[in-house]
Amino acid sequence: MAKKDEIDLSVNLSKLSEIADWFEKQDEVDIEEGLKKVRDAATLIKESKGRLQEIENEFEEIKKDIEQEIGEENDDEEDEEELEQNNSKQKEKGDVDPDNIPF
Repeated sequence: MAKKDEIDLSVNLSKLSEIADWFEKQDEVDIEEGLKKVRDAATLIKESKGRLQEIENEFEEIKKDIEQEIGEENDDEEDEEELEQNNSKQKEKGDVDPDNIPF
């Protein structure tokens, strides 16, 4: 869920679109009003870039978490395979590993 102070990219893009439409509809641009619109657009762009960076960071954290979980699962699988291989080798040799005794 979006926090109260979080930038909404959809809203910002909509506002930027409105500003662009305003400029396109003007036969003769009022310089003062145009300057105000440009300042507003610059602020919206700056806010949006910051929010995009936050979103990218969140995705990177999620990606790291997933990769870590997958890595741990693979490590567990490798450990199990190694244990099975060691048990097979010991059975062939007739040796018993005290660490593998279930009691």
